[in-house]
Amino acid sequence: MAIRNIRIDGDPILRKISRPVEDVTDRIRILLDDMAETMYAADGVGLAAPQVGNLRRVIVVDPRDGEDSLVKLVNPEILEMDGEQIGVEGCLSIPDFNATVKRPEHVKVKYLDENGEEKIWDAHGFPAVILCHEIDHLNGILFKDKYIEEYKPEEMVENND
Repeated sequence: MAIRNIRIDGDPILRKISRPVEDVTDRIRILLDDMAETMYAADGVGLAAPQVGNLRRVIVVDPRDGEDSLVKLVNPEILEMDGEQIGVEGCLSIPDFNATVKRPEHVKVKYLDENGEEKIWDAHGFPAVILCHEIDHLNGILFKDKYIEEYKPEEMVENND
């Protein structure tokens, strides 16, 4: 496994649409492993292949909601979404910027795992947010394209009293 460089906002690859994976090969499994290592090294909860310079429909997600919570998704596709939640998001490709974003409360995602097996993830709450955020990356969309307002933690705001 290797830590890859994360592409930063302004890199044209982040605005391109990723290609579907035809077969889940060893090369794709290495990409998934490298992406997971890169995500953990950057203290992230999700990473999409374009963020490491690869235009494949591949993401890794770890909502950190229990042991073995890392999920590797190939060709993820949202089948259903409903509800609404607004929360603060950040992005490894847009350092030092956080903002509130409206996302669905629930998504049902179909994907292939690293063995090429078809799976369904019925995600609610935070995992649904991460999935939507990462799938947006596969379509050349960044969260800053849909944010409601920039978020600045109170401790960062100067008090001039």
